[in-house]
Amino acid sequence: MSDAHPHAAAARIAKRDGAAALGIDPAYIDRLVEQFYAKVRGDPVLGPIFAARITDWGPHLARMKQFWGSVLLGDATFRGNPMAKHVAIPQIDAFHFKRWLVLFRATLRDLEGDTAATAVVAARAEAIADSLLTGIRIHRDGRSDIDAMKGLRHA
Repeated sequence: MSDAHPHAAAARIAKRDGAAALGIDPAYIDRLVEQFYAKVRGDPVLGPIFAARITDWGPHLARMKQFWGSVLLGDATFRGNPMAKHVAIPQIDAFHFKRWLVLFRATLRDLEGDTAATAVVAARAEAIADSLLTGIRIHRDGRSDIDAMKGLRHA
């Protein structure tokens, strides 16, 4: 892939190299996604929400690996609109995002090799949860009060 801007290419390389130094690479992302979604599928809170929307897990897991590769490695392979997907789920709210983060952090602890890697990935997950919940509040619920999101980072 050729970047139109040399700065963008340099930023992607720096992101990938920084992640690799912590042990975050495609194999790590593969394990993270597989183990995390195994927890989600078995979770009594989140499992039914996912089961109602995903019948073929293979493509979903592949897509989530692309998403996390883009987030953590800057590889820019993911194309999609996670906000629209989440806004369209009427029952999800802060409680569900807190549960998602609990499972995500548990998966990170299971995989932990470098505590710095765990911290980096957890921070990204928290930022994503905050962003999605904010988008839901604004787009779906017509609310813009971000006070409702406080506490996600410490769920």
